[in-house]
Amino acid sequence: MERRDRKRGSGAGNAGMADGFLMEVCVDSVESAVNAERGGAGRIELCAGLMEGGTTPSMGLLQVVKQCVRVPVFVMIRPRGGDFLYSDRELEVMKADIRLAKLHGADGLVFGALTEDGRIDTELCTALLAVCRPLPVTFHRAFDMVHDPLVALETLVSLGFERVLTSGCDSSALEGLPLIKRLTEQAKGRIVVVPGGGITERNLQRILEGSGAPEFHCSARSARDSGMKFRNSSVAMGSSLSVSEYSLKVADVAQVRTLNAIAKNIL
Repeated sequence: MERRDRKRGSGAGNAGMADGFLMEVCVDSVESAVNAERGGAGRIELCAGLMEGGTTPSMGLLQVVKQCVRVPVFVMIRPRGGDFLYSDRELEVMKADIRLAKLHGADGLVFGALTEDGRIDTELCTALLAVCRPLPVTFHRAFDMVHDPLVALETLVSLGFERVLTSGCDSSALEGLPLIKRLTEQAKGRIVVVPGGGITERNLQRILEGSGAPEFHCSARSARDSGMKFRNSSVAMGSSLSVSEYSLKVADVAQVRTLNAIAKNIL
């Protein structure tokens, strides 16, 4: 059951599947997508705004990424940063983005929505799932903001989500490991629980062994200096607390390969 679900939801025959696990790398650029595939990622989560936890990428980015990689590309549908309580107009934006993402070759979609009291917004999710089908759908880390994760998991199963991305409702997957293990056991193959959040080569083995998860999610990024020679240090394009425009974070092939090797040795 679990193996069939993983193949349906992530594309059979791609990197990582032969070993019974799958590494998903979240990326926000073509360069990162290419590096993730080269490093052995079995699936890509395509986003914009990774500093905000990921928002909907441009359709131009999706088009070019699809031309450059062969692994499945799941597209983040999140109209803004901040909370996961969405208005009717934001719902319409999300529906439109899903239709466009499908039109431009998305292999799956990723979204999450909550009610004001911290439960899964079943009405909004049902509406979005109907637009997503027949593609597989992941409920993202909005799950980590729910009031009762065990009840929320059952809600996601009943709605028909293929997987849920979670740090175990804690600051990272390592801190949330006990809950991730409990959720994986509760899921019993009905939904894939994917650990994500702060996963590195230092903690991946512990997280995979401790959770029993068949997949994991990471960014595996490193900073790269900008190629700009002329730099105006008096101006910042974002807020004063934002990262410098002259430091680019890109998925690192070596880091992805290392994480892939660790996972292959464990599972």
